[in-house]
Amino acid sequence: MKRTLLILGLALSSAAFAQMGGHDMGAMHGKQAGQPENALADGEVRKVDKDAKKLTIKHGPIKSLDMPAMTMVYQVKNPKMLDQVKAGDKVKFTAEKIGGQYTVTTLEPAK
Repeated sequence: MKRTLLILGLALSSAAFAQMGGHDMGAMHGKQAGQPENALADGEVRKVDKDAKKLTIKHGPIKSLDMPAMTMVYQVKNPKMLDQVKAGDKVKFTAEKIGGQYTVTTLEPAK
């Protein structure tokens, strides 16, 4: 019985791995090999919405989230971040998926 369950578990794991195209385990979690997990992404602030506690950022690829370049609205981890920027500012930031929402977790001026 144990052997049957082990074989079944391995078969299911292999099928799931093949379904994902054989990517490595880091890619399964949105991480790229050789990339720091929280590497800063480059972006430009398009809109600051203090009432909704959101930031619209036009950005390059975010490798830690396996996200291509785009313009997107983000929640902010700390609403005080919204006081640091205005539309048109170039920034470097990190974002994470927290509670199903893409959220800016760090934000700094681009140098």
